Amino acid sequence: MTEENMMKKQKVTAVIRRQEEIAEDIYDLWLETELAGSAKPGQFVGVYPPDGAKLLPRPISICKADPEGGLLRLVYRVAGGGTAEFSQMHAGQKLKILGVLGNGFPIEKADGKSIFVMGGGIGIPPMLQTVISLQQRGEAKNINAVLGYRSERFLMEEFTQHCLAYAATEDGSYGTKGNVMDLVREHDLKGDMIFACGPMPMLRAVKEFAQANNIEAYISLEERMACGVGACLGCVCKTKETDAHSKVHNARICTDGPVFEAGSVDI
Repeated sequence: MTEENMMKKQKVTAVIRRQEEIAEDIYDLWLETELAGSAKPGQFVGVYPPDGAKLLPRPISICKADPEGGLLRLVYRVAGGGTAEFSQMHAGQKLKILGVLGNGFPIEKADGKSIFVMGGGIGIPPMLQTVISLQQRGEAKNINAVLGYRSERFLMEEFTQHCLAYAATEDGSYGTKGNVMDLVREHDLKGDMIFACGPMPMLRAVKEFAQANNIEAYISLEERMACGVGACLGCVCKTKETDAHSKVHNARICTDGPVFEAGSVDI
């Protein structure tokens, strides 16, 4: 974890401003919190379930940050007891959150380049803030969002407000039938750099595509996390280089990542 992120990390009380279900088991949660002012694209927060018996926070990527309004937007899938609790909460209720966590996408490296922003499934939400931050920076040549869904689309219309966006669906109900790599091939899309988040099979395909085409790629690894702060070593991944502290080929996704240069990790 960088020194900057260590300084920003804090546990605070956030207030729910609104929440709605935007696709089957996918919820759009807006929180009022001072953490909105320090959030970067690709980072995440740990959200503590109201049930005190569930001690560990649930890691949820930041979909959008509104520093002026003091709002963080989290779009998440109900995947267990903790997220099921969140989905039943309403405006005015409070949640404890830990953040901001992890290292995000290096958007400054996109200056002067054509960018693929790629998201699959619940890896799509953090790519929205990535696109917005790239657009606000205004230094990329162009930005294409490549989004992969099982069937029901969410957030697609918001991506189209900020860049050219393409969709692939597994059932062929919209856009390209197949996955994000099928979409790239179908449209013969070209780019200089990739920022991606999604399930591991997708990230493996993105890494292979990037290496075959000499494209610089940064991938955000989705992984179950316990502490979220690097203490439990429950979310390690294999790396090409040895860790300076432990002298092993491992990195902690929660603190060293979740974003890595694709060639630096063995996935």
